[in-house]
Amino acid sequence: MILIKNITVRYEEKTVLDRFSLELPEHGITALSGPSGCGKTTLLRVMAGLQPVEGGTAVLPPWPVLLFQENRLLPWRTVGQHIADVLPRDRRGEVGRWLALAELEGEENSYPAALSGGMGRRLALARALACGGGLILLDEPFTGVDAPRAGRILERIRALGTPVVLSSHEKEVVDLCDRVIPLKGPPLHLAVF
Repeated sequence: MILIKNITVRYEEKTVLDRFSLELPEHGITALSGPSGCGKTTLLRVMAGLQPVEGGTAVLPPWPVLLFQENRLLPWRTVGQHIADVLPRDRRGEVGRWLALAELEGEENSYPAALSGGMGRRLALARALACGGGLILLDEPFTGVDAPRAGRILERIRALGTPVVLSSHEKEVVDLCDRVIPLKGPPLHLAVF
């Protein structure tokens, strides 16, 4: 079980999470859906262990991996090198597998400057997925990616069998998830419809 209990996060005077609690199953794809600025990214950062909290507890699978909203690509590294860089030596042969998952076959030797915005986003996603981990956290993973392609990639991610929590503003993406958690904020809270 993925459990967030009574988590509080403040940025100076702004309270983003105020004793926020959430319980999720350790399987499938969960979408966090809500307006910009409501606290979804902060929640993902808490789940990744990157955001200090004032109080509360988080019970999560080991080794969470977070895809940031920004691609954070290195301009001097090729597409293939971006994937190889996060793989242990004995798994370097998997580069093609992760590029295929993100539909980037044939781009191994390209540099980020040669990629479209959607291709760069898919590279960042493939790199995060290649890291492995017991929980995959994806912050707006399909920005700039057309809906049919996003759907195909999401099915491949589901087949990995690792629990996924993603935030998205795109209805097409949210509709493909196993469950949707509607949120409002700040401070972040469950939206009741």
